[in-house]
Formats: sequence, C-alpha cells, structure tokens
Amino acid sequence: MNRPQPNEYPNWAEKYIQLVEQENVIPILEKQAQEFPDFLTNLIEKAAYAYAPEKWTITELVAHIIDTERILCFRLLSFARGDNNSLPGFDEDAYVKNAHFADRSLFSLGEEFSLLRKANLYLFKSLNETELNRGGIASEMFMTVRALLFIMAGHLIHHTNIIKERYA
Repeated sequence: MNRPQPNEYPNWAEKYIQLVEQENVIPILEKQAQEFPDFLTNLIEKAAYAYAPEKWTITELVAHIIDTERILCFRLLSFARGDNNSLPGFDEDAYVKNAHFADRSLFSLGEEFSLLRKANLYLFKSLNETELNRGGIASEMFMTVRALLFIMAGHLIHHTNIIKERYA
C-alpha cells in the first residue's frame, strides 16, 4: 500500500501521517492492537493522573483514542462503500466530558481498544485499491480511505508519545 499523498487528507492530518514510517500501514495497525494494551498495563497506577489542570487523565486519553478509532473507522467505511454524504466533525472534549470514563479501568479500555482494532482490521485488510482510493468529506474536509488508515495509526503513535513524554 502506498502512502497517501498530501491531496488525500486535510492539513491537520499531516502530523499523524508523518509518524507512520512504513509504506504499508497494515502491519503497524496489527502491531498496535497488541502493543498498546501491553503498554497500558504499566500505567494502571497512574490511570487517574493528568499532567496539568484541564488536561485529560490517562484513562480519558485512552478513551479518546478509542472514540477516535470508532469515528475514523466509520468515515473509512462510509467512503470505501461510496457513500457521498458529507460526514460531521466531532468535539473530542465534549465526548470526554459527557462520558463516564473514570468509571472504567485502564485495563478494560486497553482490552476494548485491542478488540476494536482487531475487528476493524478485518475491514482494513478487505479493501482493494479502488476502495483505498475512494474519499469523501468529513468535517468539511476531503480525505481518502488510504489516508484514514495512516491517520488511525499515526493518531495512536502521537498519543502514545504524549503519554511517554508527559504522563509516564
């Protein structure tokens, strides 16, 4: 699979796509399904920690990663299937604020991420070149299916780096 070209995604996605070092993103997505939950097991005692006021806790950050995975996968599925409807954006802060993530364990969130990603991988691996090249509008910006795969992988890399730098 080739890397997405700049015309396949909005400017905000560049930072995520650049974090994906391989041309074929599928092995990275597979590896993340196993490694991210393992990474979280070392943070269970810090689950309620936020590195600054008004910043998310580790639990909230992981829940944000899961919510984003779901949203990006819905966009990917819609575009791959040729749905021409424009999809809405989402307010990540509102999602965290209006959920009850503090009631969840970091372990359960890690397990949920792994199961969600593994289920999504069946879809990702089924995509052909025509479907990867399809795109659509989400948050009033164009993006392709291929770009969304790289964005998902890069989004997790980005937040894992933040956890390592500011939380761990």
